[in-house]
Amino acid sequence: MQSIADLRALCAALPHSRETFPFGATTLVFKVGPDAAGKMYALTDVQADPVTVSMKVRPERGDELRAAHHAITPGYHLNKRHWVTVTLDGRVSPELIRELIVGSHALVVGGLTRAQREDLGL
Repeated sequence: MQSIADLRALCAALPHSRETFPFGATTLVFKVGPDAAGKMYALTDVQADPVTVSMKVRPERGDELRAAHHAITPGYHLNKRHWVTVTLDGRVSPELIRELIVGSHALVVGGLTRAQREDLGL
């Protein structure tokens, strides 16, 4: 996975995921949840080269990932304990990137209220 198209396809396959541009025309934010209360689980700059994607992780998992992979750094402009930024240049396997995006989505869904999850059928 090295392109915005690959990232979009992966995120589109996740339940109730949607694309937004709340921070301007170049920052693509993937959210999950009810429209008014949707929460972001991944974001990328559509003009970046190489492509990077920031995702939510559990703090201990973030520490582990940053120690094991030079292409994984603390979340750019995000809470460094809870977010990582992955450079999509081939140094991180597509399987791990998929695992991280799916995991980020799950963390955010887990943080929604019970009523919000029920409204979404989750």
